[in-house]
Formats: sequence, C-alpha cells, structure tokens
Amino acid sequence: MKIKESIAISESGFMFDPSTGDSFSLNQTGKEILAFLKSGKSEEEIKEIMIEKYEIDNFTLEHNFYDFMEMLKTFNVLTAE
Repeated sequence: MKIKESIAISESGFMFDPSTGDSFSLNQTGKEILAFLKSGKSEEEIKEIMIEKYEIDNFTLEHNFYDFMEMLKTFNVLTAE
C-alpha cells in the first residue's frame, strides 16, 4: 500500500487530504508509520522496525498496526501499489 500523493502531513501530525477536504490528527506512532510508507517501506519492514524500536510483542503490534491500516483505507488515505 502507498499513501495517496495528494496527502499532506505536517510536523505536528496534522494530515490533510485536499481532494476530499478531510483532515486528521496523528500521534507519533501514526506519523512514523506514514513516513515509512511514504519512503516505500513494505508493511513487513515497518512491522520489524516497530517491534525492534518499541520492544513490543508481535501479536500486539499486528493488532494495532492492522487496525491503523484499516482506518487509513477507510478514509481513502492509501492506494493500491
């Protein structure tokens, strides 16, 4: 999955989709995940980085990661590669 080209993300975590006018607030972890997606990292690479960085177990990470990814899909922030 990739982030739509039109999506803008500020340093403070404010995300804006000019094509729909929708805006969202991201926490630090959400900002990190979107930055990784924008840089072209795969979901598997992102999960490995997050597990290492936050010392979280795989089950907890996958649950939260896929919930977040589904929210991004629901709000049309992601596109198929």
